[in-house]
Amino acid sequence: MREAKLEPNVIFSYSTGISACGTGEQWQRALALLGEMRKEKLEPDVIFSYNAGISACEKCEQWQRALALMNEMREAKLEPDVIFSYTTGISACGKDEQWQRAVALLSEMRKAKLEPSSATALGSARARRAGSGNGRWRC
Repeated sequence: MREAKLEPNVIFSYSTGISACGTGEQWQRALALLGEMRKEKLEPDVIFSYNAGISACEKCEQWQRALALMNEMREAKLEPDVIFSYTTGISACGKDEQWQRAVALLSEMRKAKLEPSSATALGSARARRAGSGNGRWRC
């Protein structure tokens, strides 16, 4: 029998590493891996690579970096998805009481004709509630 020659799926391998960094709350390493992918001229994908990076930033309360990744996705002509990108971006904003940013993301979703999931709406509500304690939220 011939020996099977297996070649790793490089993008999947990087994305798995990014995800592992997020699980270990190593957002800097996750972003470094994304940067390395771009340097190697590999195209990170929305579903796994970028979302894993956004998640790593969200877990470590790095809302600015999570939103920056969403912007990078758009610049690369990749659209953030409702289920994960927007929901995690809104959650990242909510963790640091950035309710204005969370509401802006919801508005952006609506302009793109994307329907928020229940998790997205919940994240936005938490962000608004967090901001209301400081007298910043007004209806």
